[in-house]
Amino acid sequence: METLYIVIPAYNEEANIKQVIEEWYPIVERHNASSMSRLIIIDDGSKDNTYTITKEYAKSMPLLYPISKANAGHGATVLYGYHYALEHHADYIFQTDSDGQTTPDEFEQFWTIKEAYDMVIGHRNHRKDGFFRIIVTKVLKFTIQLRFGVSIVDANTPFRLIKATSLKECISFIPKNFNLTNVILSVIFAKKGYQVKYLPITFRPRRGGKNSINLAKIVEIGRQALKDFKIINKTL
Repeated sequence: METLYIVIPAYNEEANIKQVIEEWYPIVERHNASSMSRLIIIDDGSKDNTYTITKEYAKSMPLLYPISKANAGHGATVLYGYHYALEHHADYIFQTDSDGQTTPDEFEQFWTIKEAYDMVIGHRNHRKDGFFRIIVTKVLKFTIQLRFGVSIVDANTPFRLIKATSLKECISFIPKNFNLTNVILSVIFAKKGYQVKYLPITFRPRRGGKNSINLAKIVEIGRQALKDFKIINKTL
């Protein structure tokens, strides 16, 4: 049986984390691989009760593993989760976010075709999280095309199933605490010729709470990413 690790970063998501756990835990139960699969919630130094709530749920959910670490940002936390899953011998790693915008109902179509691809990524073709974020995604796609010479359908989607053996080969190219882990991972897989499949997914409005990424942070992340992209591109 193949082990599945679902990696979910969380920062100040007390308004959403209960529902996210309740929605995604049945998926890891269904693919439990003799109780070796895991739902990993990584609290990124939240200032609210996100981690406390997750620990409480874990008391009655043996496949749920709460982890707490110092705040480092979304991308760095995703990268931390990928390393954790690889170190614990996951066969497949699925990553999504803790804001409730993705739906577990669409997971099985990814799992069904997993053996044919190195990574299966959700394509947010009908996003409901605001015009500004759609523009940011389009600018990012253009920047990737310009810098790396590859066209990525939806580079930063938090809905992706990755074959662990392929991720292990690529993760060393990603700098520690990188802010756009999923973006650069999509680029690496494209540049290296891995088999990647995009499937359309639903992307709901945020359920509750506030998004921790604002315009100022996006600008700063973008500036740093351009510098990092240049360095990474030389190694690919």
